[in-house]
Amino acid sequence: MKALTIAATGMNAQQLNLEVIANNIANINTTGFKRAKAEFSDLLYQTERSAGVPNMANQNIIPEGAMVGLGVQTSAVRNLHIQGGLNQTGNPFDVALKGRGWFQIQNTAGETLYTRAGAFNTNATGQLVTLNGNLVEPNIVVPTNAIEVKITDSGQVFAKLSDQTPMVNLGQLTIANFANEAGLEPLGDNLYKQTDASGAPVVGVPGDPGFGTLKQAYLENSNVDPVKEITDLITAQRAYEMNSKVIQAADEMASVVSKNLR
Repeated sequence: MKALTIAATGMNAQQLNLEVIANNIANINTTGFKRAKAEFSDLLYQTERSAGVPNMANQNIIPEGAMVGLGVQTSAVRNLHIQGGLNQTGNPFDVALKGRGWFQIQNTAGETLYTRAGAFNTNATGQLVTLNGNLVEPNIVVPTNAIEVKITDSGQVFAKLSDQTPMVNLGQLTIANFANEAGLEPLGDNLYKQTDASGAPVVGVPGDPGFGTLKQAYLENSNVDPVKEITDLITAQRAYEMNSKVIQAADEMASVVSKNLR
């Protein structure tokens, strides 16, 4: 009985949906986190009777056929790159992105990765780094005698030194855009990797056309909506229960047939 396997694909789909929702809720307070959404598509159809072919009796064209679907499959788990709210931290090295763009991060292997989490600090040599110690690109070095650091909306970094009155320009932060942000591969630790689906990064200065701006001493919150996640959770739970009811009903029908054949 095909209903058993069809309902089983529905239960598997809702289980994956539940896992995506659980991950969203778990990261409700993760800086720069982007919620994900599971997308599904129907499986192949089994043709019981084709439409548009002549009827064998009088050669009339059959207007409607009989196509039976075989269930559901996962087509994608999409990260929804929607702006999250901004939270003031007071840390001068924290930087939030307002609008499109990604910070560029260099990992220990020298590979460039991308993040929306601008929770930065300085390492022992004064270089601007992430919380995991990865370098921020382009490289910005804050002198040890800096008493004040200023990051403008356009990404220019200035420092006031203890022995100088005017502020010194330390460099320019740039950000990257992608043609298809949903194609970036999430790696964990708030980092994403470029893929063939995302396209090559387009690097520019914050505030340029098509690029967002920076906000010093702020961080971007997760864009997870707790109310929506709970609603989606209930919907997934109900869908899972309905598919289990289908399996139960199909099993009872099959048992009736097997009893009558004895």
